[in-house]
Amino acid sequence: MAASVAAVPLSGIARRAHADSNARIAVVGAGAFGSWTALQLRNAGADVTLIDAWGPGNSRSSSGGETRVIRAIYGADRVYVEMVKRAYELWETLDPSLYVETGAMWMHRGDDAYVRSSLPILHDVGFIVDKLSVSDAARKYPQIDFSGVKSVYYERRAGALSARRACGVVRDAFVKAGGRYRTGSVKAGSLGPLRLEDGSSVEADVYVFACGPWLGRVFPDVVGDRVRPSRQEVYYFGTPRGSERYRAGNLPIWIDFGERIIYGIPDIAARGFKFADDTRGEAIDPTTAERKPTQAGIARARHFLAERFPELAKAPLIAAEVCQYENSPDGNLIMDRHPNARNVWLLGGGSGHGFKLSPAVGEMATAAILLGKDVPAQFRLERLRNLEKRKTQFESKD
Repeated sequence: MAASVAAVPLSGIARRAHADSNARIAVVGAGAFGSWTALQLRNAGADVTLIDAWGPGNSRSSSGGETRVIRAIYGADRVYVEMVKRAYELWETLDPSLYVETGAMWMHRGDDAYVRSSLPILHDVGFIVDKLSVSDAARKYPQIDFSGVKSVYYERRAGALSARRACGVVRDAFVKAGGRYRTGSVKAGSLGPLRLEDGSSVEADVYVFACGPWLGRVFPDVVGDRVRPSRQEVYYFGTPRGSERYRAGNLPIWIDFGERIIYGIPDIAARGFKFADDTRGEAIDPTTAERKPTQAGIARARHFLAERFPELAKAPLIAAEVCQYENSPDGNLIMDRHPNARNVWLLGGGSGHGFKLSPAVGEMATAAILLGKDVPAQFRLERLRNLEKRKTQFESKD
């Protein structure tokens, strides 16, 4: 049975905009960023059309797949921590079944400054993180071999979001709120009216492009290779018969910081033990790439399992996904106007961590589009140009 879709109440921003916002807005891309932005704009009173070439959370998109991690540790960056807090509130209001709380265990083989620098901000915002001794962690989670781990932190409020399903739920909430959704492919270079491959067009006052890994291809002059799609393999390993040890409730989400950053999600909905390598992979064409896991990637995963989860060393590989990150040069999101078209907005640069933030992204984008509210400087396109300028200056000194 499909989960019921709750109406998302208007935020304070949306309520202020609702009375005088009759703008016609087209949103291209029904992934997490696009769907949530369309929903927030519609709740604010805008006349919104949402368009996607293959559908919400499709397997080519960066929002596809089974699950995504939601966690609040973000180093010393208060902007992201506060966005996570708001995202939790909006995810829960939309549909609580999209989230499974597991907690998240951060295991460091070396310096743990990233987590330590986040602790004061997390305390201010209301997130609780416990520091565990390695011996206490080993007693609590005997499934894990903690060899080589020097410090352990446990983030209490963290968990997994149902990614692909969530995109459909957000789209359904948008349609229920009076928005229009259509499947269609927008022709390249079409900034408005949007020309679709089937010969139809969509005319609006404002155009929002949340094109995920295609953002650079749609805007080669403004974004180009500043958004780099990278190939990421995800594996699901079978757990021992009759065992509860690897299920949510008995095992948290875990992140292992070594030479590579490896993370995993416990068995949720009998899908299997999820294993993923956060290291950026090779470039991928999200439209044409065949999504088959590589033997080298599987072997690397098995080597890690033998070290950290020895009981799973010979576990069967029961499923795999090949998705992509859409990386910006500094890992920050992109949320800004097109510099040469004031009625065109660009959203993207999820960089492997953006999905959980999407409700807050949609709310922030709505405030910027309808109310002219500034977005954080770290999300602006100008910072990408500044990064390139500094890089050029540095290289010229060599």
